[in-house]
Amino acid sequence: MLSLRINIARSSSEMDRIAPLWNELLQRQAHTIFQRFSWNRLAAETFRDHVTPHVVWMESKSGAAIIPAAINRASGEIELLGEALFDYRDVLHAGDGEVLHLVWQQMAASGRGLRVVLVEDPAARERWKDFPMSVFARAPYVDRARVDENTFRQAHPRLGRQMRRLNRLGISFRSYAGENSAVVRRLYECKRRHFAARDNLFLDQRRCDFMVAAAALEESCCDVFTMEKGDGALVAGLVSFRDGDVRRCYTIYFHPEWAHYSPGMTLLYEVTARSLAQKLSCDYMTGDYPYKMRLANSARRLYKVEVSARELAEIAARRISKVA
Repeated sequence: MLSLRINIARSSSEMDRIAPLWNELLQRQAHTIFQRFSWNRLAAETFRDHVTPHVVWMESKSGAAIIPAAINRASGEIELLGEALFDYRDVLHAGDGEVLHLVWQQMAASGRGLRVVLVEDPAARERWKDFPMSVFARAPYVDRARVDENTFRQAHPRLGRQMRRLNRLGISFRSYAGENSAVVRRLYECKRRHFAARDNLFLDQRRCDFMVAAAALEESCCDVFTMEKGDGALVAGLVSFRDGDVRRCYTIYFHPEWAHYSPGMTLLYEVTARSLAQKLSCDYMTGDYPYKMRLANSARRLYKVEVSARELAEIAARRISKVA
């Protein structure tokens, strides 16, 4: 049923009634795994003590739009659902552009500022063109259209030798489905235990719990790759998600005692080579760290959107006046 009025969902349970529309819009818009309804609902539920869902949507005969927003309880600002765990953010829209602009106008009526980190380049051009943006980071990427498995392996012979060296030391390469929650949980517990710096997102147990639950979702297509000692000790691990023809390499972990052997980078190399053999590109996600750039053959810009309440109201009013 079409609705000409603007609606707001203020809890994860209230979001359930727009699941059909949400999934329909995803079929009509290029998107990443971070725009899927299941992930956003799970985030709204898991982090409800950090943020209050404020999902605004409108549907008409000419189009539909959803802004999967939340209000940060600490800052009072509007952000998009996903807390600190969603690398790529976006709104959902199809059809008449005025529908999206009306939803933004409703969002501006809350009298709050907006902060969104991060927006990919294609989305920035298509659905965020009215907003001021600043480059925040880059996402290193291995594009399968530019390299195949053999060429990739030939370009990194040292890592191939390192993989064989680890094999001789009794370290084996293993893979698991994301439904194996014990494996996923162990990887994040190890990351919490061995990397206690403040910039480790997973010091917060709720973020670990979210990742375990997200990995178990069938539509997440989660693959966990590990390097393990013969007794099962975890030397390195990688949590990834197959997103169309892209493998999103989301979390990389290595045991500090094995740092001399670069097991994390060696594992990333091996997973990338095997992914290329499966005709998958590899997204190394946010941050152009040297170890990522060493393997990547491209990188995409990611943007931050940050506007005050007044600026958001002006953007919405200006855009509405253009289409009136």
